[in-house]
Amino acid sequence: MPKKVDHEARRQEISEALWRIASTRGLDAVSLRDVAAEAGISLGRLQHYFRTKDEMLLFALQRINRLAADRIRARIESLTDEPTPREVLRACLSGMLPLDDKSRVGLLVGAAYFARAVHDEALRAEAENGIPQLRAFFAGQLRLAADRGELPPERATEDEAMLLISMADGLATYVLLGVHDPETALRLLDLHLANLFGAERVADGVTTPSGCGVDAAPAPGGGGVPRSPGGGGVLRASGGGKVSPSSAGDRPVSADERA
Repeated sequence: MPKKVDHEARRQEISEALWRIASTRGLDAVSLRDVAAEAGISLGRLQHYFRTKDEMLLFALQRINRLAADRIRARIESLTDEPTPREVLRACLSGMLPLDDKSRVGLLVGAAYFARAVHDEALRAEAENGIPQLRAFFAGQLRLAADRGELPPERATEDEAMLLISMADGLATYVLLGVHDPETALRLLDLHLANLFGAERVADGVTTPSGCGVDAAPAPGGGGVPRSPGGGGVLRASGGGKVSPSSAGDRPVSADERA
């Protein structure tokens, strides 16, 4: 009897080979032959799963974004049963930073994709896809905080939400470039949230947020992708301020989460 092949697993293995190349060399010069060699398969076998380079790139980008959403969702689910809006926002924003080796590789891959997406319509559309959803989610958390008396109502806007996303993207870029280390990026993130929500205390020039449920140290096995808005899997609030993943973000997180 012929051996049954798990086609989805093969596509994931190919995308992981692409990520390894992208994290060290970028994507511009990458060919299907290069990826096949990295994956340890023939070019003909690779083309059985992806007919073109663009098709392979789009699949890999969609998958890395879904894995990023899973990791951020896991951060939120590790909080209390009823996390505050501030805790939810910090979990999301810290999940967008390169805090360990896995998340650094993911963001390097993302940087390679976004550089290519500037001139690639399909990749650009995928990269833009989640931004409005994430902005709306953050704005919803800010409005909830305002309703609870934790934030001035005039700060609960979509503009403020977009500033949070932009801050996380900027901090992630500076960590990749070596301008900041991960600890500094987290400190600056906490400083901004303290300015937004009001600091509980300030010690030695470092702002400590009140009620934050995410440790400053990277979570074991945590990782990250360039930016959660880069694809599906946007988190959204349910009743009572709880947070649940959208169906677009549901997928297994296993050993193949090596990006």
